[in-house]
Amino acid sequence: MVRLGLIAGAVGLLGGVTSVVVTAEGRARIAGLVHSVGIRLGLARARAPQAGDYWAGCDSARAAGSAPIYKGEPGYRAEMDGDDDGVACEPFYGG
Repeated sequence: MVRLGLIAGAVGLLGGVTSVVVTAEGRARIAGLVHSVGIRLGLARARAPQAGDYWAGCDSARAAGSAPIYKGEPGYRAEMDGDDDGVACEPFYGG
C-alpha cells in the first residue's frame, strides 16, 4: 500500500511539473527563474552590453550588471580578461 502511495505521489508530482513546462506561461516562469539564478551566480547578465560602455574595472561592470563581457562586445578590454580566454570579468572559483 505504501508503494502504491509513493508511485501515485511521483506521478502527481511529474504531472504537475509537466503541466508547468507545457504552457507558455510556465516556460516563461521557469526561464525567468533560471535567469535570476544565473545572475546571482555571476553566469548571466542583468544588463546587456550597450554601445559606449566603458568600465574602470570588473567591479564596476559587475555592479552595473554587465559582467561577464565577451570579446567583441561593448566594454570588453583585454586588461579586464585576466586569463586571456575572450571573457572579461567572469566568475573565478579558484583552482
